[in-house]
Amino acid sequence: MVILRCFPTRCGWSVHVSWDRVLHDIRAELFLTAPLKTLGNQRNIPVHTIPPDKRSFKLWQPPPPFFYAPTVSTIDPSNSSAVGRSPPPEHLLVTASFGRILPTSLLELFLPARRLNIHPSLLPAYRGAAPIQHTLLDGRMRLGCRSQPIPDGSMFPALRDTLAREGGELLVSVLRDMLSGKAYPSPQRTDLSAPRAPMIKTEDAILDFATTSAESIVARHRAISHQKPLVAYLKTKKTLQLHSPAVCTSPPPEALATLPSPGLAIYHATSASLLIRCASDSILAVPQVKQQDRALLKAKEWWNGVRSEMRSSHGETGPVQFLIGSPSN
Repeated sequence: MVILRCFPTRCGWSVHVSWDRVLHDIRAELFLTAPLKTLGNQRNIPVHTIPPDKRSFKLWQPPPPFFYAPTVSTIDPSNSSAVGRSPPPEHLLVTASFGRILPTSLLELFLPARRLNIHPSLLPAYRGAAPIQHTLLDGRMRLGCRSQPIPDGSMFPALRDTLAREGGELLVSVLRDMLSGKAYPSPQRTDLSAPRAPMIKTEDAILDFATTSAESIVARHRAISHQKPLVAYLKTKKTLQLHSPAVCTSPPPEALATLPSPGLAIYHATSASLLIRCASDSILAVPQVKQQDRALLKAKEWWNGVRSEMRSSHGETGPVQFLIGSPSN
């Protein structure tokens, strides 16, 4: 959006994009080209691909006119070893969801006031790699490059797209102010108590029904299921992915009686869902599941194939037992 809005007035633009991605699927290998790369090619703007691995990126140098030897270090002015000329004020560095720490050698090619980063959080809160995810995980009501309410039930993909548009509009506004001399940078506020947003890890998707309420599990699904489906461990130590979970606000009386402790589950025909007892006396309803090495199934189809060793007590009836946390080796 930013390129399209600014394209008519561009002068000597050059686009540097992160690497293309390869997604591995059970049936095929999908090659995804960066959208910015496609747009640059369509608009005849020079496109340069940044190396994908951290080591190569640390040593990578942008092509001229962006690469040169600066006169004085813009990071450390006392560094007199740098020789050359000062960064041109018309050179601009813009990053968004880049996923890499920029080396000092790259930052020094641009004046401090010409380094812009679009970050989808209300800084200093949620500084890090996954701000949208952690905003949802923490149940916050507002987020954004500019403060805006989070609609009920919002999933990460929808919020990501909304914030991309908001961030783009904000960037266009800032660029126009820079051209007109009305942009005045100010240091970010420091708050050591502000929540952080570290990268989402595999263990973040592993559920512990004894310590996590159904409401928290649904929030976790909204935040990270697009990249890591939520999983729980069956009594057999096989994983079970939980798809489209929801809080069961009016659980049937028999569910509470049949599920006396967290980690127990039964199939409920009326809701066509697997009902799982969670922390805080809450019940989670799951309409679809995917057992390890199996296909995605409706809850009833999976329940019909439940074996006796999966149940809390061996037999043909009774609730399924989930392990509390990850299984010990």
